[in-house]
Amino acid sequence: MKKVFCLILALTMVFALAACSTAPAEKTYRVGIVQLAQHPALDAATQGFMDTLKEKLGDKVTFDNQNASGETANCAIIVNGFVSDNVDLIMANATPAVQAAASATATIPVLGTSVTEYGTALSIDNFSGTVGTNVSGTSDLAPLDEQAAIIKEWFPDAASVGLLYCSAEANSIYQVKVMQEELTKLGYAVTLFSFNDTNDVASVTQTACDNVDVIYIPTDNIAANNTEAIANVVLPAGVPVVTGEESMCKGCGVATLSISYYDLGCQTGEMAYKILTGAEKVESMPIAYAPNVTKKYNAANVAALGLTVPDGYEAIAD
Repeated sequence: MKKVFCLILALTMVFALAACSTAPAEKTYRVGIVQLAQHPALDAATQGFMDTLKEKLGDKVTFDNQNASGETANCAIIVNGFVSDNVDLIMANATPAVQAAASATATIPVLGTSVTEYGTALSIDNFSGTVGTNVSGTSDLAPLDEQAAIIKEWFPDAASVGLLYCSAEANSIYQVKVMQEELTKLGYAVTLFSFNDTNDVASVTQTACDNVDVIYIPTDNIAANNTEAIANVVLPAGVPVVTGEESMCKGCGVATLSISYYDLGCQTGEMAYKILTGAEKVESMPIAYAPNVTKKYNAANVAALGLTVPDGYEAIAD
């Protein structure tokens, strides 16, 4: 009887070991991140994305985080590498990055962030809010009618507003078109001032200062990377700048209606988690927007220009 028991026990252990050896390995995920340029807003979005996925998946997720150094062509090179590696998901930070990812793959899920308007970025007519392909993501667009309203709040007696932007950025063109309509409704004479690349920023900014009372800059990547050059022109000229987001305002502006890019990245991470775990399909995910916007001002530039801050604004931290 004892021998029979020992035999049964031994067989049980053998079967248990066999079951363990054939059990499927725990699922892991590889995520490729392509970020257009190093910039506080984009950096914050990437960090929020990574923090959220790490919190939810722990060691089951790994990241290949690459920066295109402001070069659109580099986005395509980076994304093609991700496609060759057959990553599980691509996070594309900024409009040129999303455009590159959408062109490179129709099968790997792509989530954008820091993208203003996906219909414009992806050339979708009558965009309904859901791309319907392997692309979805989050938008960094703060309501443009409310941004126009803060210009009126700060500068009710101004006659003219200049819109300063890069003509090569689809997201900027979209914002400028809407802002021109909104500001015209508010009674301003609106003039567009576009630059092609970094080399033109200072000269175009000077032209704007010579012709308008106030300048507005949308969430434009080239402008965001050249706020110091813009500040070196607008502050001596005494022309105030309202910007589309906080880090740009900190560099050259006086006021902004801004989102939290870190929170936007977290929101993108939540979407990625649902896709990776099979809870939702990217094709059916509508574009998500930042839940909150905050009125902020640059205390140093406000003081330099002798302006008075309206009620309800929060100072940008140093």
